[in-house]
Amino acid sequence: MTAQATELPAQHADLIAAVRRRLGSGVSVTNVTIPTLGGINRTILFNVVDGGTTRRYVSRQETYVDPDSPFLATGDQFRAMRIAFDHGLPVPEPIFEYDPADGMGNGFVTAFAAGETMPKRIQTGAAFDAVRPGLVAEAADILARIHALPSEGFAFLAQRADSVDTVAAHRDLYDGYRQPRPAIEAGFRWLERHRPPAGDRAFLHGDFRLGNLMVDAARGISGVLDWECAHLGSPAEDLGWFCTRSWRFARPDLPAAGLASRQDLLDAYRAAGGRSYDADEIRYWEIFGLVRFAVLNMMQNHGHVSGQRRGLVYAACGRNTALVEYDLLMTLAGRYE
Repeated sequence: MTAQATELPAQHADLIAAVRRRLGSGVSVTNVTIPTLGGINRTILFNVVDGGTTRRYVSRQETYVDPDSPFLATGDQFRAMRIAFDHGLPVPEPIFEYDPADGMGNGFVTAFAAGETMPKRIQTGAAFDAVRPGLVAEAADILARIHALPSEGFAFLAQRADSVDTVAAHRDLYDGYRQPRPAIEAGFRWLERHRPPAGDRAFLHGDFRLGNLMVDAARGISGVLDWECAHLGSPAEDLGWFCTRSWRFARPDLPAAGLASRQDLLDAYRAAGGRSYDADEIRYWEIFGLVRFAVLNMMQNHGHVSGQRRGLVYAACGRNTALVEYDLLMTLAGRYE
């Protein structure tokens, strides 16, 4: 992850105070860095030095607080991550949540997971040659374990719009921007006409893909990041999102995250204890993934145009919407796998 380095902790007095409230007044905060990537949360990396011990942490602060936000409240993210961590999943250890006394808004701090998140480096970099062949099987195993978590522990997610009907939730989000786009309309119409039968519901990560998986060049997947889209639904939704064309990056010819075939993923998921899915059901959720990603790009661009949170990344999402629409139409036409 590219970051701009700074060692000016005095600029982060609120962070230092919040850390010392939980971890002790004598600790030092050093090596503060702000990643240049990421658009949903404000992220700060920092070290905590306590005597002769140094640990690296990550602060995540909410930046999108509209009532129509499709993202999980940070308190619920923290709660979901804690459950997953306590069940042995490779989740950065949740450390503490911010509260009003911190004056930092909504957010939390976790342990830092070392590794690489840049998809093209993972897909093509020589440093990852040793672990790349096993990444899809490893990802499938992690997904199967996520989906097997006791669903009663996630009852607090049951009323989320995504949990009730994720297609309808994104249709409502899209309608709220009052920007009719024929390609997206066609995508929603296709989704409404081809819904698979309702099946078992499970806890879903909601954004399981390259970019949100920390990969160590020697050990493979070292952390599953970004839980702000967690909800309840069909496990096929997570599998389809992992295969969505937008997340194949340098290798669009390999449906499973640009790393392997779709069947390789499904076989590995079943071998890890997940249920069997056919390619048609996964394709449904891949098409949903393109519609969803187009709408999320509309959301990001709307934030820039409305002035709620301006920035070059958010502005560029307007162009990205058109790129995703093209992929969607080509997929619906059968021109893309």
